[in-house]
Amino acid sequence: MRILHISTRLILGGSQENTVLSCEGQADAGHDVALAFGPIYGPEGSLLERINKHGGIEPLPTRFLERELKPLTDLRCYYELKKLIHDWQPDIVHTHSSKAGVIGRAAAWKVGGSKGKPGVIHTIHGLPYHPYQSARKNKIYIAAERFAARRCHAIVSVADAMTKQSLDAGVGHPRQYVTIRSGMETEKFLNPGKTREKIRSELNLNTDDLVFGTVARLAELKGHDDLLDALQEDLRANPHWKLLWVGDGWWAQRLLKRVRDMNLENQVIHTGLVAPDRVPEMMQAMDVLIHPSYREGLPRTVPQALLSGVPVIAYDVDGTREVCIDGKTGILVPPGDLPALREAVNWMADHDKERKEWAQTGRA
Repeated sequence: MRILHISTRLILGGSQENTVLSCEGQADAGHDVALAFGPIYGPEGSLLERINKHGGIEPLPTRFLERELKPLTDLRCYYELKKLIHDWQPDIVHTHSSKAGVIGRAAAWKVGGSKGKPGVIHTIHGLPYHPYQSARKNKIYIAAERFAARRCHAIVSVADAMTKQSLDAGVGHPRQYVTIRSGMETEKFLNPGKTREKIRSELNLNTDDLVFGTVARLAELKGHDDLLDALQEDLRANPHWKLLWVGDGWWAQRLLKRVRDMNLENQVIHTGLVAPDRVPEMMQAMDVLIHPSYREGLPRTVPQALLSGVPVIAYDVDGTREVCIDGKTGILVPPGDLPALREAVNWMADHDKERKEWAQTGRA
């Protein structure tokens, strides 16, 4: 079978990792697999090297597939993808992310999907409409998703929450949806290959430091500002408390300036961009993972932390409660509730025994 995946960006991110794993699995099973993607740029890294290293996935870079709404560029992207699909002749077109999903489905449907070939599938890794942007933008995105849902045969959600929110917005029909939670490689989280002590030493962390880690792009709606606002006084009062920020992004320079202005340089450790195969090591250095993201599909870092034996504090959004059991493997906090976030962090700091029990429950 010939399977063409289309993803907007090939950065180091959860949806992209999930997509690449799908490509690898299908290629390993003997299918002809290609992955089309938009221009790669910026501080957020790339998975193209992994694609090339695998050897069984054909990379198909495109010129006009961009994340931002640009009507003329988007029209060019439609014709570009339509030609690509026509020339590559896939049996299945599988789109990922909103922009690739809307334009890719429209192009595939026009080429032949409306007649049954190619089969057209879309995966919702996260929804483009949410409470933290204007009603006008949400209206545009919902209309686009409704349009695209009429141009595909099946819709995969990485969390039940994605299906519910989509249907509530009038996107698609219940019979189109199936939940398939994000796949991930687990062995390195269970057995990272380095001791916790060695990893901490490499990060200049002391054995008695209490490390609250975050693995995320330093970007809008990821919650790094919330950590500084909620915890600045506690960090000053507890010099052994450390924030370990794993990742990079467009907001890195501004966020790190805030850290310096708050005189917290010695308590906020920023690793910068970390290769995916090193993330399990970073997890081992943590006592608690904090995931204060305002929007998610299924947050991969949460089960990855639990696999590593690390309990979780996370904002209670979207699919997060499907992977974190409040009061058993972590604490769920209403998004943006800084007093509740601070209370959860202090509870973890004060309850060493329970924290370790939750970690073992999550790992099991």
